[in-house]
Amino acid sequence: MVPMIRAAGLRGFVPLVERLGGEADALLARFGLARQALDSDEALIPITANDLVLDAAAAELGCPDLGLRLAEAQDLSILGPLAGVIESSSTVAEALALASRYMFVHSPALSVGVQADPRGSRGVVALTYRKDLHESPYSPQAIELGLGLFYQVAVMLVGSRTGLRSVEVPHQPLSPVSRYTEFFGADVTFGCRAAALRVERHLLDERFATADEAIQRLAVDYLASHYPDPARKVSTQVRRALTGSLGTTSPAITGVARLLSVHPRTLQRKLAAEGASFEAILDEVRRDAAHRYLTTTDLPLGQVAALVGFTEQSTLSHAVRRWYGASPRELRRTAQHPAPGSRTELSR
Repeated sequence: MVPMIRAAGLRGFVPLVERLGGEADALLARFGLARQALDSDEALIPITANDLVLDAAAAELGCPDLGLRLAEAQDLSILGPLAGVIESSSTVAEALALASRYMFVHSPALSVGVQADPRGSRGVVALTYRKDLHESPYSPQAIELGLGLFYQVAVMLVGSRTGLRSVEVPHQPLSPVSRYTEFFGADVTFGCRAAALRVERHLLDERFATADEAIQRLAVDYLASHYPDPARKVSTQVRRALTGSLGTTSPAITGVARLLSVHPRTLQRKLAAEGASFEAILDEVRRDAAHRYLTTTDLPLGQVAALVGFTEQSTLSHAVRRWYGASPRELRRTAQHPAPGSRTELSR
């Protein structure tokens, strides 16, 4: 299946775009999204579309700090049922462990964790926020939104006791550096290996005033019973295998079955039990990869065709028209250039 994210992750997007003078409905529609989904507590949307609309809005509305602005307008509630598990945890360490375990409820393409300090300082750890780039392309605005919200939640739960030393951002600054230091209240370093908050180790032992063991047990039981881990699904394993090998080997079920140590017929039966098929998953993987290459790179169409596992450029063209109702060049032009009349276009 296409990697998804809770639509609540875009909460506040519509009013922000409208305050900036943009047409929120038209912008969302361009990426196959509807305003109604953003108002739902349960709706899921493709994470690639989620991220592309953020990057497009920032560029076209001349708002390089759009991700940070959106983070300022959000709170823990955008995580839905995962929020209750985090709030009822006894310590920061426990909350992070449970958030890491159940982040797939918000999006299986995202993860948080605790790692050794990348700068090697004693008594300091890195709270990381990552996106699986095998599942969806990198988005600077989405990373800033996620990292900004990560920080906002920490402040909400532990107050001023965050012990924040500095912030690490994988990309180069989109806004003046002063905007970042103002937001985080700490130094910010760019071009790093991962998005992270560098905090003093003792923060992990900080206790939450909202801790409640009984509520947490109920919340965890609810997640465990209603949200099975997608990593255990055969269809997820097949998707990851195809995503990792697309363009390098022939995308045949025999090869994937060999990789997963099952017979091809057994693999088909397991997929059917999940309401999936190898052919449908392959089509989804190719569609997502084609969209990523066409909208985020300038690679020649023949090379894009090869990267998504097609032997002919014409096959790519037919597939893109079936998926998106446009030619590869039209899809690229629409995604990479602002619509006439947008703020960016008018400023040229």
